[in-house]
Amino acid sequence: MQYIDNILGAIGNTPLIKLNKITAEVDALVLAKVEFFNPGNSVKDRMALKMVEDAEADGRLKPGGTIVEGTSGNTGMGLALAAIVKGYKLICVSTDKQSKEKFDILRAVGAEVIVCPTDVAPDDPRSYYSTSKRIGEETPNAWYVNQYDNPSNTVAHYEQTGPEIWKQTGGKITHFVVGVGTGGTISGVGKYLKEQNPDIKIWGIDTYGSVFKKYHETGIFDEKEIYPYITEGIGEDILPENVDFEIIDGFEKVTDKDAAVYTRKLAREEGIFAGNSCGAAVKGVLQLKRHFGPDDVVVVLLHDSGSRYVGKMYNDDWMQEKGFL
Repeated sequence: MQYIDNILGAIGNTPLIKLNKITAEVDALVLAKVEFFNPGNSVKDRMALKMVEDAEADGRLKPGGTIVEGTSGNTGMGLALAAIVKGYKLICVSTDKQSKEKFDILRAVGAEVIVCPTDVAPDDPRSYYSTSKRIGEETPNAWYVNQYDNPSNTVAHYEQTGPEIWKQTGGKITHFVVGVGTGGTISGVGKYLKEQNPDIKIWGIDTYGSVFKKYHETGIFDEKEIYPYITEGIGEDILPENVDFEIIDGFEKVTDKDAAVYTRKLAREEGIFAGNSCGAAVKGVLQLKRHFGPDDVVVVLLHDSGSRYVGKMYNDDWMQEKGFL
């Protein structure tokens, strides 16, 4: 008989799927690492489990404890799966810009969800950074995850996602493209791939309103770059410790409109029902096409499922309201 002991055993070994119509103008083989095949429907399942297991191992997370984390939704789902199997409570702190579907899904798997305002400074006591940290300190027997600065986030992708991509491409990958939020995926995958072949280029996809691109290029943290944006899951108004700028060769910014439009294009042209940041990543590949040649193998990571965005990017009324359609 072939079976796994619990849902956590289904994490990883996601497929590489060739993109065809949507990347027709790109003179390279473009392969999508489709992470919504993870049981929690996102790449975050990998690092969520790793962070929990590492915290268990060193005693930060104790039996019957409460996991507390600030999340845009996907990390919360990964933590929820681990909490269910391992017997923990979970409190997720998020922002009011995230889709309703994300909150509904988190509550469906037993998480308590607290929603904070988006448009406040990170050190404002109302921010989801400050609120999650405070709840972690005030709740008895609690562990505050802090995915932004938790090194287990990067290690998960160094140990799992990077080796998978290297093996699936037979070591022929030449470029890796991924949206950057906490930085764990790009830093972990990038470190592993560059150890195998230092010539592999690592590209981060950023959004307008985020500080990453300018900081990478100038070393300046420019607060004038920070303003509210719609794209979910990528970009930051802080510099997470998990973002290893030395490993990243460059950043490319994608507009909110293009991210939304290309999210829908992925579904309609490739049959890949992916999330908002996935549209940004694919549009980023198109914007970077001058860097690719006919012998190149470009892997773009698609972070999560379109099920989280049915009321937003996949809704005509919402798209028209935002001026995207």
